[in-house]
Amino acid sequence: MTAPSLRKLEYDLDVNKTTLHNWKKNRPKLYEFIIESYKDREIMKKHLELMLEQKEIIQKEIDITKNRIN
Repeated sequence: MTAPSLRKLEYDLDVNKTTLHNWKKNRPKLYEFIIESYKDREIMKKHLELMLEQKEIIQKEIDITKNRIN
């Protein structure tokens, strides 16, 4: 997991690059919280994608089983 780009942060948080640098320097806990939030978001997105893949696999198995029974 990599930290989001400054451009992404600028766009998402509606702040400029100078503000981000000031937060990093003067409010490191806030800045770190923001970065960790993006990492958590990335992890959650990957988990959701895996769950959707599993759902598709399970649905295929259900369909196969239904066809065998009928």
